[in-house]
Amino acid sequence: MAKPDAAPPSKAKPAALRKGALVRVNREAYSDSLEAIASDPTPPDYIFEGPGELLVVKGEYGQVRWNRPVPDTWLRIDQLDACS
Repeated sequence: MAKPDAAPPSKAKPAALRKGALVRVNREAYSDSLEAIASDPTPPDYIFEGPGELLVVKGEYGQVRWNRPVPDTWLRIDQLDACS
């Protein structure tokens, strides 16, 4: 009798972020990214603390509005975590 191949357990895909979601930046995913290189050498703490509101999602990028008097920012969706 042939043994059925055991498939490795698949990792659960995180829930997709949608317009209106409250987010913060994942420090590990952001560091050394193209977005980090194109920005100030020391990113502000508020982007890692959150929350920011996801205004628009276009492809791999999302526009985030922070609850501060600063411009909206475009970041890759994989660099964002949902705030709880």
